[in-house]
Amino acid sequence: RPAGSASEELLERLRVIANAGPLQSLMAERSDTAIGRTIEAALGIAMNSSKTPDYKGIELKASRRRKAARSVRKTLFAQVPDWSRSKFKSSAQILDAFGYERGDDFKLYCTLNAAKINSQGLSFDVQAEAGDLWEVSDQPAIDRFAVWSLDVLRKRLATKHAETFWVTARPEMVGSREWYHLESVLHTRKPVLSQLDPLLDQGVITMDHLIKRTPTGGAKEKGPLFKIAGPDLPLLFPPPLEYELT
Repeated sequence: RPAGSASEELLERLRVIANAGPLQSLMAERSDTAIGRTIEAALGIAMNSSKTPDYKGIELKASRRRKAARSVRKTLFAQVPDWSRSKFKSSAQILDAFGYERGDDFKLYCTLNAAKINSQGLSFDVQAEAGDLWEVSDQPAIDRFAVWSLDVLRKRLATKHAETFWVTARPEMVGSREWYHLESVLHTRKPVLSQLDPLLDQGVITMDHLIKRTPTGGAKEKGPLFKIAGPDLPLLFPPPLEYELT
Protein backbone atom coordinates (compact mmCIF):
# COMPACT_ATOMS: atom_id res chain seq x y z
CA ARG A 1 0.00 0.00 0.00
CA PRO A 2 1.16 3.57 -0.57
CA ALA A 3 2.91 5.34 2.27
CA GLY A 4 1.29 8.55 3.52
CA SER A 5 -2.28 9.40 4.29
CA ALA A 6 -2.88 11.56 1.18
CA SER A 7 -1.83 8.78 -1.20
CA GLU A 8 -3.82 6.17 0.75
CA GLU A 9 -6.85 8.44 0.62
CA LEU A 10 -6.50 9.14 -3.11
CA LEU A 11 -6.04 5.45 -3.92
CA GLU A 12 -9.14 4.52 -1.92
CA ARG A 13 -11.22 7.23 -3.61
CA LEU A 14 -10.08 6.07 -7.07
CA ARG A 15 -11.02 2.48 -6.16
CA VAL A 16 -14.50 3.58 -5.07
CA ILE A 17 -14.95 5.46 -8.36
CA ALA A 18 -13.62 2.54 -10.41
CA ASN A 19 -15.89 0.01 -8.73
CA ALA A 20 -18.95 2.20 -9.26
CA GLY A 21 -18.65 1.64 -13.01
CA PRO A 22 -17.33 3.58 -16.03
CA LEU A 23 -17.21 7.38 -16.09
CA GLN A 24 -18.85 9.28 -18.94
CA SER A 25 -16.46 11.76 -20.53
CA LEU A 26 -17.18 15.38 -19.70
CA MET A 27 -16.15 16.40 -23.20
CA ALA A 28 -17.94 15.67 -26.45
CA GLU A 29 -14.69 15.47 -28.41
CA ARG A 30 -12.12 12.73 -27.86
CA SER A 31 -9.27 14.97 -26.74
CA ASP A 32 -6.12 14.09 -24.79
CA THR A 33 -7.34 16.19 -21.85
CA ALA A 34 -10.84 14.66 -21.68
CA ILE A 35 -9.90 11.66 -19.54
CA GLY A 36 -7.94 13.69 -16.97
CA ARG A 37 -10.69 16.28 -16.61
CA THR A 38 -13.32 13.57 -16.22
CA ILE A 39 -11.41 11.80 -13.43
CA GLU A 40 -10.61 15.10 -11.68
CA ALA A 41 -14.30 16.05 -11.77
CA ALA A 42 -15.24 12.67 -10.26
CA LEU A 43 -12.77 13.41 -7.45
CA GLY A 44 -14.16 16.92 -6.99
CA ILE A 45 -10.91 18.58 -8.11
CA ALA A 46 -11.28 21.94 -9.83
CA MET A 47 -9.73 22.18 -13.29
CA ASN A 48 -6.02 22.81 -12.71
CA SER A 49 -4.00 24.94 -15.11
CA SER A 50 -1.47 25.87 -12.43
CA LYS A 51 2.00 24.41 -12.09
CA THR A 52 1.22 22.89 -8.68
CA PRO A 53 0.12 19.26 -8.10
CA ASP A 54 -3.58 18.36 -8.17
CA TYR A 55 -4.51 16.48 -4.99
CA LYS A 56 -2.96 17.33 -1.59
CA GLY A 57 0.51 17.49 -3.13
CA ILE A 58 -0.03 14.53 -5.50
CA GLU A 59 -0.01 15.12 -9.25
CA LEU A 60 -2.72 13.19 -11.10
CA LYS A 61 -2.08 12.07 -14.68
CA ALA A 62 -4.53 9.97 -16.69
CA SER A 63 -4.20 8.16 -20.01
CA ARG A 64 -6.09 5.68 -22.15
CA ARG A 65 -4.88 2.10 -22.16
CA ARG A 66 -3.75 1.06 -25.62
CA LYS A 67 -2.77 -2.37 -26.88
CA ALA A 68 0.73 -1.11 -27.71
CA ALA A 69 1.99 0.24 -24.39
CA ARG A 70 5.00 1.81 -26.11
CA SER A 71 2.67 4.17 -27.96
CA VAL A 72 1.36 5.75 -24.75
CA ARG A 73 3.45 8.84 -24.11
CA LYS A 74 2.88 10.52 -20.77
CA THR A 75 3.13 14.27 -20.28
CA LEU A 76 5.68 15.28 -17.67
CA PHE A 77 5.12 19.05 -17.80
CA ALA A 78 4.64 22.06 -20.06
CA GLN A 79 7.39 24.66 -20.31
CA VAL A 80 7.94 27.52 -22.76
CA PRO A 81 11.46 28.43 -23.90
CA ASP A 82 13.50 31.24 -22.38
CA TRP A 83 12.37 33.76 -24.99
CA SER A 84 14.86 36.37 -23.73
CA ARG A 85 17.77 34.15 -24.86
CA SER A 86 16.08 32.65 -27.93
CA LYS A 87 16.41 33.79 -31.55
CA PHE A 88 12.65 33.45 -31.97
CA LYS A 89 10.66 35.39 -29.36
CA SER A 90 7.27 33.67 -29.48
CA SER A 91 5.34 30.57 -30.51
CA ALA A 92 3.89 32.69 -33.34
CA GLN A 93 7.38 33.07 -34.85
CA ILE A 94 7.97 29.31 -34.63
CA LEU A 95 4.60 28.73 -36.32
CA ASP A 96 5.41 31.25 -39.07
CA ALA A 97 8.69 29.47 -39.82
CA PHE A 98 7.59 25.82 -39.69
CA GLY A 99 3.76 25.67 -39.76
CA TYR A 100 1.60 24.03 -42.42
CA GLU A 101 -1.97 24.18 -43.72
CA ARG A 102 -4.24 21.38 -42.54
CA GLY A 103 -7.88 21.80 -43.54
CA ASP A 104 -8.96 25.23 -42.32
CA ASP A 105 -6.07 25.48 -39.84
CA PHE A 106 -2.51 26.73 -40.02
CA LYS A 107 -0.67 24.74 -37.37
CA LEU A 108 2.49 23.07 -36.15
CA TYR A 109 1.76 19.76 -34.42
CA CYS A 110 4.96 17.77 -34.16
CA THR A 111 7.23 15.80 -31.82
CA LEU A 112 10.89 16.68 -31.28
CA ASN A 113 13.75 14.74 -29.81
CA ALA A 114 17.54 14.82 -29.80
CA ALA A 115 17.98 11.46 -31.52
CA LYS A 116 16.60 12.34 -34.96
CA ILE A 117 15.32 15.20 -37.10
CA ASN A 118 11.53 15.26 -37.59
CA SER A 119 9.61 15.89 -40.83
CA GLN A 120 9.62 19.67 -40.19
CA GLY A 121 13.42 19.56 -39.97
CA LEU A 122 13.42 20.15 -36.20
CA SER A 123 15.38 18.44 -33.43
CA PHE A 124 16.90 19.04 -29.99
CA ASP A 125 20.53 19.74 -29.15
CA VAL A 126 21.42 19.04 -25.50
CA GLN A 127 24.29 21.27 -24.38
CA ALA A 128 24.78 19.74 -20.93
CA GLU A 129 27.98 21.62 -20.05
CA ALA A 130 26.38 24.98 -20.87
CA GLY A 131 23.18 23.87 -19.14
CA ASP A 132 20.98 24.44 -22.18
CA LEU A 133 18.53 22.55 -24.37
CA TRP A 134 18.26 24.05 -27.86
CA GLU A 135 15.58 23.58 -30.50
CA VAL A 136 17.33 23.45 -33.87
CA SER A 137 16.22 23.71 -37.49
CA ASP A 138 18.06 21.92 -40.28
CA GLN A 139 17.77 25.16 -42.27
CA PRO A 140 21.24 26.75 -41.89
CA ALA A 141 19.78 30.27 -41.99
CA ILE A 142 17.71 29.49 -38.88
CA ASP A 143 19.79 26.88 -37.00
CA ARG A 144 19.32 27.18 -33.18
CA PHE A 145 16.25 29.29 -32.45
CA ALA A 146 14.76 28.44 -29.01
CA VAL A 147 16.46 27.57 -25.72
CA TRP A 148 15.45 26.10 -22.37
CA SER A 149 17.58 26.13 -19.23
CA LEU A 150 18.14 22.51 -18.18
CA ASP A 151 18.06 23.71 -14.57
CA VAL A 152 14.59 25.18 -15.09
CA LEU A 153 13.41 21.89 -16.64
CA ARG A 154 14.79 19.91 -13.68
CA LYS A 155 13.01 22.24 -11.24
CA ARG A 156 9.73 21.86 -13.15
CA LEU A 157 10.09 18.08 -13.02
CA ALA A 158 10.86 18.13 -9.28
CA THR A 159 7.94 20.45 -8.49
CA LYS A 160 5.35 18.76 -10.72
CA HIS A 161 6.24 15.15 -9.90
CA ALA A 162 7.37 15.00 -6.28
CA GLU A 163 4.60 12.39 -6.07
CA THR A 164 2.39 11.29 -8.96
CA PHE A 165 -0.49 8.89 -9.62
CA TRP A 166 -0.45 7.82 -13.30
CA VAL A 167 -3.97 6.46 -13.84
CA THR A 168 -4.71 4.15 -16.77
CA ALA A 169 -8.28 3.70 -18.02
CA ARG A 170 -9.84 1.60 -20.76
CA PRO A 171 -11.95 3.77 -23.09
CA GLU A 172 -15.27 2.58 -24.50
CA MET A 173 -17.44 4.38 -27.04
CA VAL A 174 -21.13 4.44 -26.14
CA GLY A 175 -22.96 6.19 -28.94
CA SER A 176 -20.95 9.33 -29.67
CA ARG A 177 -19.43 9.70 -26.19
CA GLU A 178 -16.42 8.05 -24.55
CA TRP A 179 -16.70 6.27 -21.20
CA TYR A 180 -13.69 5.34 -19.06
CA HIS A 181 -13.16 2.16 -17.06
CA LEU A 182 -10.49 3.00 -14.47
CA GLU A 183 -8.05 0.08 -14.28
CA SER A 184 -4.73 0.80 -12.58
CA VAL A 185 -2.39 3.34 -11.01
CA LEU A 186 1.38 3.67 -11.29
CA HIS A 187 2.65 5.54 -8.21
CA THR A 188 5.95 7.42 -8.57
CA ARG A 189 7.92 9.61 -6.17
CA LYS A 190 10.94 11.91 -6.32
CA PRO A 191 12.26 11.85 -9.90
CA VAL A 192 15.98 11.27 -10.35
CA LEU A 193 16.81 14.76 -11.62
CA SER A 194 20.29 13.79 -12.86
CA GLN A 195 18.56 11.54 -15.42
CA LEU A 196 16.83 14.40 -17.23
CA ASP A 197 19.81 15.49 -19.35
CA PRO A 198 20.83 12.00 -20.60
CA LEU A 199 17.21 10.98 -21.28
CA LEU A 200 16.72 14.14 -23.36
CA ASP A 201 19.99 13.46 -25.18
CA GLN A 202 18.98 9.85 -25.94
CA GLY A 203 15.59 10.90 -27.30
CA VAL A 204 13.74 9.12 -24.48
CA ILE A 205 12.22 12.39 -23.24
CA THR A 206 10.58 14.20 -26.15
CA MET A 207 8.62 17.41 -26.66
CA ASP A 208 5.40 18.17 -28.54
CA HIS A 209 4.59 21.46 -30.21
CA LEU A 210 0.84 22.04 -30.46
CA ILE A 211 0.65 25.50 -32.06
CA LYS A 212 -2.30 26.80 -34.04
CA ARG A 213 -3.05 30.14 -35.71
CA THR A 214 -5.78 32.06 -33.87
CA PRO A 215 -8.59 33.97 -35.66
CA THR A 216 -6.85 37.25 -34.77
CA GLY A 217 -3.67 36.15 -36.56
CA GLY A 218 -1.65 35.28 -33.46
CA ALA A 219 -0.78 31.80 -32.23
CA LYS A 220 -1.91 29.57 -29.40
CA GLU A 221 0.36 26.82 -28.06
CA LYS A 222 -0.93 24.09 -25.71
CA GLY A 223 2.63 23.22 -24.73
CA PRO A 224 5.43 22.82 -25.35
CA LEU A 225 4.74 19.46 -23.68
CA PHE A 226 7.69 17.38 -22.46
CA LYS A 227 6.78 13.68 -22.56
CA ILE A 228 8.08 10.18 -21.88
CA ALA A 229 6.77 6.76 -22.96
CA GLY A 230 5.01 4.92 -20.13
CA PRO A 231 7.43 1.96 -20.08
CA ASP A 232 10.35 4.41 -19.69
CA LEU A 233 9.06 5.99 -16.45
CA PRO A 234 11.35 3.72 -14.33
CA LEU A 235 14.33 5.36 -16.07
CA LEU A 236 13.30 8.69 -14.53
CA PHE A 237 11.89 7.59 -11.17
CA PRO A 238 12.87 5.14 -8.43
CA PRO A 239 10.99 1.81 -8.76
CA PRO A 240 7.28 2.73 -8.96
CA LEU A 241 4.44 0.92 -7.20
CA GLU A 242 1.48 -0.37 -9.19
CA TYR A 243 -2.07 -0.78 -7.90
CA GLU A 244 -5.11 -2.36 -9.52
CA LEU A 245 -8.29 -0.34 -9.03
CA THR A 246 -10.90 -3.06 -9.49
